[in-house]
Amino acid sequence: MADKLTAELYSADGKVQGTIDLNPDIFGIDPNVPVMHQVVTAQLAAARAGTHSTKTRAEVRGGGRKPWRQKGLGRARHGSIRSPQWAGGGVAHGPKPRDYSQRTPKKMKRLALRSALSARAADDQIKVVETFDVWEAPKTKNAIALLDAMGITGKVLLIAEDSERVAIKSFRNLGHVIASNLGQANTYDVLWADTIIMSRGTLDLGQSAPRGTAEHAAGAPDVTVDDAVTKDDAAEAAAAQELADELAVEQAEAEALATAETEAAAVEAFDPIATDTDGEEA
Repeated sequence: MADKLTAELYSADGKVQGTIDLNPDIFGIDPNVPVMHQVVTAQLAAARAGTHSTKTRAEVRGGGRKPWRQKGLGRARHGSIRSPQWAGGGVAHGPKPRDYSQRTPKKMKRLALRSALSARAADDQIKVVETFDVWEAPKTKNAIALLDAMGITGKVLLIAEDSERVAIKSFRNLGHVIASNLGQANTYDVLWADTIIMSRGTLDLGQSAPRGTAEHAAGAPDVTVDDAVTKDDAAEAAAAQELADELAVEQAEAEALATAETEAAAVEAFDPIATDTDGEEA
């Protein structure tokens, strides 16, 4: 593939703004089809519930006695009416609940994702939007208008950053669109979609620093304490603080009581009336 790759750059209303360069290490490699197949197979296998179950002849109700005697009737020998060959009998070698998930190496997942993105980039199916910040509130009609202005039909994958929640909420109500953030991008979704839409900030962050690295954390938007702490966390913190205050009060009361008892014992030890005998005091 060519060393220099570009993608069309659009505004939030669907007007062409020019082109933007794509990183050839991510969007310009030769797709590794076997690796993509193995990763997609593992992803679909992990999505299986695995709750299927059948009953064996030991688990089916009934069949505890021999239906007829062994010899003398001219009939086939049977020991139970719940054998697999009987109607209503158990199932031989039937499915049982199991876990279908497969362990896939991280390097293989990354290679498969880069291969899928490179395949889409080679077909000019990657579109970049300058910014979604102009969308003040989540509205599906904004997403529909953008797709119509860009001339996009078919299945769409939107990859946005965590801070671009307005765009994710605007697209997620469309049945032919998968809206996810940068950390949830996977090979299956990329191959499923006919077109991939990213914001410019998401593309720059994904190309400059892989997610989970210090560079990614440094380039991520700042999050204030008010945004990071939810109502549940605040309630738990308040309850923990209240409990700590109660324990501190109880400890202070216990220390005061112990001090009072110590002082009373000292006074009693040096009281001359208390040291006299009962007879003399009387």
